[in-house]
Amino acid sequence: MSATLGVGIIGCGNISAAYLGLAPTFRGIEVRACADIDTKAAEARAKEFGVRAETVEGLLAARDIDIVVNLTVPAVHYEVSAKVLDAGKHVYSEKPFVLSLDEGRDLADRAAKRGLQVGSAPDTFLGGAHQFARHVIEQGLVGRITGGTCHVLSPGMEHWHPNPDFFFKRGGGPILDLGPYYISNLVQLIGPVKRVAAMSSVPSPQRKITSQPRHGEMIDVETPTTIHAILEFENGALITLGASWDVKAHGHRPMELYGTEASLIVPDPNFFGGKVELIGPGGEAKDLPEWEHPLGIPNQEHGQGRMANYRTAGLADMALGIMDNRPYRCSLELALHVVDVMTAILHSGEEGQFITLTTSCAQPAALGVDEAAALLQS
Repeated sequence: MSATLGVGIIGCGNISAAYLGLAPTFRGIEVRACADIDTKAAEARAKEFGVRAETVEGLLAARDIDIVVNLTVPAVHYEVSAKVLDAGKHVYSEKPFVLSLDEGRDLADRAAKRGLQVGSAPDTFLGGAHQFARHVIEQGLVGRITGGTCHVLSPGMEHWHPNPDFFFKRGGGPILDLGPYYISNLVQLIGPVKRVAAMSSVPSPQRKITSQPRHGEMIDVETPTTIHAILEFENGALITLGASWDVKAHGHRPMELYGTEASLIVPDPNFFGGKVELIGPGGEAKDLPEWEHPLGIPNQEHGQGRMANYRTAGLADMALGIMDNRPYRCSLELALHVVDVMTAILHSGEEGQFITLTTSCAQPAALGVDEAAALLQS
């Protein structure tokens, strides 16, 4: 098999620039074409990044495309991924890769029948900060994790996104949009979830767009925008997850894990880098081992300074896994379990009762320093 798999992208919105810009950083993949139902959007992205523009049908039929990256809106992720698999190509989807377990299981069946693979974002848990947190836990410095908190709180997306409607429709909301980052990281740090309980609300049934070019337009909200959940993990840990787009300001850390020996402060799972802190019983900061992970090194300038951004790491790991016939970390098994957790949280919020999950998964393999370096172009 070739040492590189050809990649095509369907969906040329905001996130496509990250995939097109960062894919050359990694081994095993080469983006060759992009497509969108808006042909002008595809042509603009193709010109910007030096790939060819295709129709969706043309991309699915292209012989030089092995993996299709599905960057469409969440409501059509399943439909598009099913078409990709039916066309005989592997698929890697943006999160959430489906909106129900039935959809996920159908994709798994389609892939299995055709000998194909399905992968899904997020891949930020492969970042240096989160792999360092995994390393600290596995070294026994935290002890057995018994609890923790996660908070993803903001005023919402309508203040900056040019077309924020889908965030507030079916498939949107803070749990399905941002929950994958937090839940995937929790699973890779401490294992799968056993059951959940939640409460949810829609504080503002309509939201006003204050970004350009649609300033002043109103959006009808069709999904909860404030959710508070408790996750019981198979190892017995209880984690509180607060997710809301109705918060003007707060002082919570993104993720804290409480162990029998110490507490671990983990940076925002939406990003690859950040500072990991180990806090002892008396509140004192404890020394951590030296760690220089390739996917934690700042490589881009942003408004808040230089930061690490290695999106497409999961795609590259998948491509290399396919060629090497080994498991890859952003797997269908993990993504399906995360969807199970998220949909259970939403159902619990609606029904007011505990929900036991019907899926489980193995923790994805740790991505150590050497393994991460092997993903990068030399």
